[in-house]
Amino acid sequence: MKRIPALMLAALLAAAPATVLAQATNDASKVEGGHFTLDKSHAKVVFSVNHFGFSTYYGAFPDLEGTLDFDAKAPAKSKLDVTINVAGLATTNPKLDEHLNSKDFLDTAQFPKATFKATKIDVTGAGKGKITGDLTLHGVTKPVTLDATLHGGGTNPMTKAYVVGFDAKTTLKRSEFGISTYVPAISDDVELVISAEFDRAQ
Repeated sequence: MKRIPALMLAALLAAAPATVLAQATNDASKVEGGHFTLDKSHAKVVFSVNHFGFSTYYGAFPDLEGTLDFDAKAPAKSKLDVTINVAGLATTNPKLDEHLNSKDFLDTAQFPKATFKATKIDVTGAGKGKITGDLTLHGVTKPVTLDATLHGGGTNPMTKAYVVGFDAKTTLKRSEFGISTYVPAISDDVELVISAEFDRAQ
């Protein structure tokens, strides 16, 4: 067996990531539609608050479920439903997680889930849009608008599934959902950063 020269091997390894990335496109005109389910292993909602004016504190809701009916030719006609396991929040601090799950904050014993159901989608540019929907959190339902961006669509080179991925951001006031402990020392505004991949149903 011939040995592969070190320089050639290094070149092949360097080229491999580009080959993988070439499977996805962020050109909205080339993305395919269909019925999709959320890939739980590649989806997360990250939240942040101003902590007593000293820092920005981060946590996450890593346990999500959802469906997307994506109309590639008319994105505004797409449908999106997502359920968040609020009780599964993670800050890497077990005591803080316990406190956030308590009646002082999210009261997940009574309200373990949150849901978001899109009611309107406005296309604002190439691969960009505003997704307005009803967010139910802590037993309160209010409209929330997400600034969404198409991250990419294409065939996953590992699973061979067709995937579309999106990023989104929004800011909500937690007091409007009945979660007002320590406001304003811990900010009323909560910033949400969302990233999610959806696999097309076979």
